[in-house]
Amino acid sequence: MTAENTDPTSDTTAWGPATGVGSLPGTDPAEATRLVVGELPDFAHLPELPGRGAGADLIGRSAALLVDLAFDLTPGGWRLVPRPGIDQRRAREFLERDLDALHDVADRWVGPFKLQAAGPWTLAAGLERTRGDRAVVDSGARRDLAQSLAEGLATQVAAVEARMPGARVVVQLDEPSVPAVLQGGLPTVSGFGKLAAVEATVVELELADLVGRLPVPVVVHCCAPRAPLDLFRSAGAAGLSFDLGLVQDLDAVGTAIEAGTHLLPGVVPGTDTTLPAAKATGSRVRAWWNELGFPLEDLASAVTLTPSCGLAGATPTYARAAMEHVREAAKYLRPE
Repeated sequence: MTAENTDPTSDTTAWGPATGVGSLPGTDPAEATRLVVGELPDFAHLPELPGRGAGADLIGRSAALLVDLAFDLTPGGWRLVPRPGIDQRRAREFLERDLDALHDVADRWVGPFKLQAAGPWTLAAGLERTRGDRAVVDSGARRDLAQSLAEGLATQVAAVEARMPGARVVVQLDEPSVPAVLQGGLPTVSGFGKLAAVEATVVELELADLVGRLPVPVVVHCCAPRAPLDLFRSAGAAGLSFDLGLVQDLDAVGTAIEAGTHLLPGVVPGTDTTLPAAKATGSRVRAWWNELGFPLEDLASAVTLTPSCGLAGATPTYARAAMEHVREAAKYLRPE
């Protein structure tokens, strides 16, 4: 079975009108891929299924992309280790199954297609060094992780392109930990203290280095409060993905729009709720755009609607409804 995007304009559109953040409920990658390409026919993404267990979660899945670095699961979480173990093999097997599902289900896809991984700061915050502290506290460990992640992501991009020759791949870096990194809010491994804050210039430079190593456009996603949109944009992000209800810094949003940075606002919750009418969501986004002060005719091309966060914690029924909702709501962003 194959899936094909048949919209005749999609191959000339840089970004689709709606997409997902990444994670979904369930454990079957082929079923999840069919769902995504069916509900998001103009900008699908590689589904992430953390319900499969250890190695399918954000940190384990992203660590599976690392080149020449080994990791394993301990009672305290994921840790860098001298030699690969069974948990690393399992995480990489999950990635291979996902790529097989792409080939089986979506090999004829044409248009933008997104794959996701933890960004360098979130990955370093979620991985312990061998001695037991977080890798984020060590500049050398962060550098090694970021370079390894960049190499692994480039390899993953090539693997997706080989299975989907018509796809224009976009990489999304998930960085939910960056606000805590900047504010000194990350707990120590013991849980009894907080790690020192990292200067914004350091965060930006190290993120920019990874972004610059990737061969495709990069979206930076952060659905946490106080997402530093200016920092992400300055680091070279081609797109910014955020929870529309949490971002209050309209100046940062306006600066991003003026710079040509694409916006991917999350407009519905990532867990079950009663969804409004799609037209109401479209009207909400139009009102937000009007408050920003930009011409309404530019809205549809500047914005891709998404759920606010991943949908792994939702029921399958809601996950499908949320994707359908953002797809339908995006129709109301077009000029009348």
